[in-house]
Amino acid sequence: MSEKRRIFIGDIQGCREELEQLLEAVSFDPSSDELHPAGDLVNRGPDSLGTLRLLKSLNAGGVLGNHDLHLLALNAGRREPSRRDTFYDVIEAEDRDELLAWLAARPFVRGWRDVLCIHAGLDPSWPDPVERHLKGLNPHEPCELADFVTQVRYCMKDGRRPESNTPTPEAPFQPWYVFTPLREAEDRTIVFGHWSARGLVERPKLRGLDTGCVWGGALTAWIAEEDRLVSVPARRAYQEIR
Repeated sequence: MSEKRRIFIGDIQGCREELEQLLEAVSFDPSSDELHPAGDLVNRGPDSLGTLRLLKSLNAGGVLGNHDLHLLALNAGRREPSRRDTFYDVIEAEDRDELLAWLAARPFVRGWRDVLCIHAGLDPSWPDPVERHLKGLNPHEPCELADFVTQVRYCMKDGRRPESNTPTPEAPFQPWYVFTPLREAEDRTIVFGHWSARGLVERPKLRGLDTGCVWGGALTAWIAEEDRLVSVPARRAYQEIR
């Protein structure tokens, strides 16, 4: 077991004030705690720049999400902007290069003896341990593995995904985590974000932490050593649900 508390946080998406409030609520201490956002640190919220600066100053770990990859790709000129993007404060910052280098250094998966942290989900067909399967993926080079682990919601037992997640796809498509019992070699608690419409997911060996702060919901943390959930409400809805 880690000597430090490991505090996992759902999708922050630039909601810096709520992040600061949540850190206070869990009595976060950088000397005795580790901080691990479950991806989507930036975008759609009001302060992506402040969020990255704060997380970097706290030596946060965590994993990459699809919005993080979007920021990196847009900055590199490999993707077109969306009118709903709110991370231009990062792109225009004088410390942009330093912050984006720090962001890009986040992996797609982090694993411990008892916990596995990803952004969206796992393909049931991937071999264990998934850290080895996803090791070395380049966040600047799009690939099917990176897309799956940062985007999946529904899939089939063999990992195939529906063309769209809306409306809810019919069987044999299921939420990806329905198939986690198939991973007989994987007995760790899987922590993920990405799925605000599903909200808090608390099942045996599963913690889904995206409680939709940017949509006016809440920002949620799970403290692994205490098996305890802590949430703070959003100050307001920063985006309209569509």
